[in-house]
Amino acid sequence: MTTQFKKSSVMFVFLSIGHFLDHLLMLIFATAAALRLATEWSMEYASLIPYATPGFIAFAVCAIPAGWIADKWSRNGMMVVFFIGLGASSIFTAMANSPFQIAVGLVFIGVFAAIYHPVGLAMVVQGRQKTGIPLAINGIFGNMGVASATILTGFLIDTSGWRNAFILPGISSILIGLLFLWFIRTQWPAKEDDYGTIPANKATESSNVTRTMLLRVFGVIFFTTAIGGIIFQSTTFALPKVFDERLTDLAGTATMIGWYAFLVFSVAAFGQLIVGYLVDNYSIRIVFAIVAILQAVFFFIMGELNGTAALVIAIAFMLVVFGQIPINDVLVGRMVHTEWRSRAYAIRYIVTFSVMALAVPLIAWIHGTWGFNILFELLSIAAFTIFVAVLMLPRSKKVLHQ
Repeated sequence: MTTQFKKSSVMFVFLSIGHFLDHLLMLIFATAAALRLATEWSMEYASLIPYATPGFIAFAVCAIPAGWIADKWSRNGMMVVFFIGLGASSIFTAMANSPFQIAVGLVFIGVFAAIYHPVGLAMVVQGRQKTGIPLAINGIFGNMGVASATILTGFLIDTSGWRNAFILPGISSILIGLLFLWFIRTQWPAKEDDYGTIPANKATESSNVTRTMLLRVFGVIFFTTAIGGIIFQSTTFALPKVFDERLTDLAGTATMIGWYAFLVFSVAAFGQLIVGYLVDNYSIRIVFAIVAILQAVFFFIMGELNGTAALVIAIAFMLVVFGQIPINDVLVGRMVHTEWRSRAYAIRYIVTFSVMALAVPLIAWIHGTWGFNILFELLSIAAFTIFVAVLMLPRSKKVLHQ
């Protein structure tokens, strides 16, 4: 094992921890609002959660400048800013005493959280021949952040209050940021700033495809990214409230609801590893189509389920929701030149996070008007449109294969 390989492995660990913290801090408010803040501030759940919208908008729109700065300045430097800025913003949010104040704090969290996806993912795929498994492993860390947001917040609500749910991860992020700064200053050569010194894969860097074919692929990527963002946000943001309403016989406290959500997200996170292996070894078009149609089926089945049946189907649909995440990232990594990759991921994620921001008030409106039954019906339809779009991907191996 060479010294460079060891350093690259350490860097990958830092990037994976960053993905974990990114999703953890973006979703703490979802659980806190569902299980405590609505009561503490005498507000309806549907009235409170829209205060998260500005933070998700910042999460989306700041991805473009973050990617541009990283490509022009330093990806390593931007990751230091990410860790320390995210941690400080989380601690600041814990000081809120009103919905408006917490909305301001969530905006700052969104600004710094926006750095991760365009910068971190570009660093993960740099110089790799096969990117499915690395992106999947990195994605599992992100989804474990989603899972931990529910259980950590639920536990802290029951033991020491919702403020500590923001403070403790915030302190951790700052400390990790300082450790990362030490690592790149003392262990990582300045000339290797972009992470990964292996020469870029030629198939990845320049595919001999027509402009029409390229536009067709990116059209599918951006459409499925948008619809997938709605599905991801709707399921991850609403699941604690869904369990609060539908697991009444199984979960009677915030901690238990958090545990069940953690169970679902933790098991489902490994769907990315399965899909990552499949897209590295089989047709990405077929794998993508299967994932999409399974989403449509499981959302339709969820319907009015309660209790154990609802828990089982929740695990099933979250497996394929999380499983979809690395597919578009693999496509972007294969088709975009290294020097443009942070900006390409920024565009991909600004689409994702823009629709995710819109999904928050949509969840509130649907829940307040009809309940979650209609939400799952709409998600089933949305997943089916992804399936149809994926069928439009070209069959050509020179476009979709390494």
